[in-house]
Amino acid sequence: QFGRTEVIDNTLNPDFVRKFILDYFFEERENLRFDLYDVDSKSPNLSKHDFLGQVFCTLGEIVGSQGSRLEKPIVGIPGRKCGTIILTAEELNCCRDAVLMQFCANKLDKKDFFGKSDPFLVFYRSNEDGSFTICHKTEVVKNTLNPVWQAFKISVRALCNGDYDRTIKVEVYDWDRDGSHDFIGEFTTSYRELSRGQSQFNVYEVVNPKKKGKKKKYTNSGTVTLLSFLVETEVSFLDYIKGGTQINFTVAIDFTASNGNPAQPTSLHYMNPYQLNAYGMALKAVGEIVQDYDSDKMFPALGFGAKLPPDGRISHEFALNGNPQNPYCDGIEGVMEAYYRSLKSVQLYGPTNFAPVINHVARYASSVKDGSQYFVLLIVTDGVISDMAQTKESIVNASKLPMSIIIVGVGPAEFDAMVELDGDDVRVSSRGKYAERDIVQFVPFRDYIDRSGNHILSMARLAKDVLAEIPEQFLSYMRARGIKPSPAPPPYTPPTHVLQTQI
Repeated sequence: QFGRTEVIDNTLNPDFVRKFILDYFFEERENLRFDLYDVDSKSPNLSKHDFLGQVFCTLGEIVGSQGSRLEKPIVGIPGRKCGTIILTAEELNCCRDAVLMQFCANKLDKKDFFGKSDPFLVFYRSNEDGSFTICHKTEVVKNTLNPVWQAFKISVRALCNGDYDRTIKVEVYDWDRDGSHDFIGEFTTSYRELSRGQSQFNVYEVVNPKKKGKKKKYTNSGTVTLLSFLVETEVSFLDYIKGGTQINFTVAIDFTASNGNPAQPTSLHYMNPYQLNAYGMALKAVGEIVQDYDSDKMFPALGFGAKLPPDGRISHEFALNGNPQNPYCDGIEGVMEAYYRSLKSVQLYGPTNFAPVINHVARYASSVKDGSQYFVLLIVTDGVISDMAQTKESIVNASKLPMSIIIVGVGPAEFDAMVELDGDDVRVSSRGKYAERDIVQFVPFRDYIDRSGNHILSMARLAKDVLAEIPEQFLSYMRARGIKPSPAPPPYTPPTHVLQTQI
């Protein structure tokens, strides 16, 4: 399932607004299926709703139709005509600009019986077929006929799909508590016109067509003026990578006794000669993708929750290769080797403490805040965390640093605490301080085990999901610090001697 449209109530002719962005490859057959349902309850489960039929087609079929508009009969219920689906495709411009704009208005019509109006603006972009799609609403300014709205930022793609001459329609409303906002009037403009900035060209008469039709002397319902117009080019994750930012990848593995004795096949750390255990799969899946962004391919690998030889002291951040001064392993293969070696020498113990390994990486991340390096910590664990308070504090502190944390849960445990650390629903906090940004991504490995036993597929799915949030987390750090990507180096520079990162 790729996605769902919004629900439109009580209609047999719905016009869905939600768009789906798909990558289109001319050389591939991309099969699509659209299933239609009549919603009967709040349940997200499709079997709880009435099936209305389905349509099969390819993306190429839609793109290749006249005007990229495809009409097809809906099928799937024997002996019944199920209606028609109309699919349209529009190629997105790769326009990465965003605009910061501010507007004010003068002498708007008074709509409220008591007091003045509470005006707000609604912006629409026009589509290929002449219809309009809402793309921005300003805030409401209370009790004034001369409002100044706050500046807002919108991508040029959302405003006009990168077409500078396409009509932009702006409607002016008076806000009402009951939702029946009163229409004051409207005007049209275009990106090209707005881009002239504050000038006589960007003072617009707000016109209410109904009033204009009725009253001979009607001139307008006020004016709206553009106060400022500033273009910013949004930079992408790859702009930084092109400019030389390195991603440093660190691995931390859970060696607590709850994993089971590594010599037993039931153990999560069981060293099966024929296939990877869950720890190995998680390491390899994530590592093989991240390693493409790390030029020296040397990865620190740590373990926690074990008793170490020779004296049996308990450690929550030990080097898997046995060398605390230099915990680096050569490539993902080197990490795997060190992991298997340490399984033979250490004694699984406990408790499950995350804070030491998070603080370990945070120490390095805090020493390079210029945008030249970003740190990703992968923690693979079988579950219940013992130092929740300290871990939350470590995450809140780390959220100010150039780092992200991926937690992969292996085995059958309940991972409630991990979901809390993930911070997607509620931002992680410690002692009343909230994390500056969301830096933790948690997934349970069991959700990715392919039923057919195809581990390659499991690993590809896992990597895709755990790494999905990294570019956005990376960008949120760079944006907050005002760090711009370095210019990409000129092509074909002769290779120079690569210095190892010293930590």
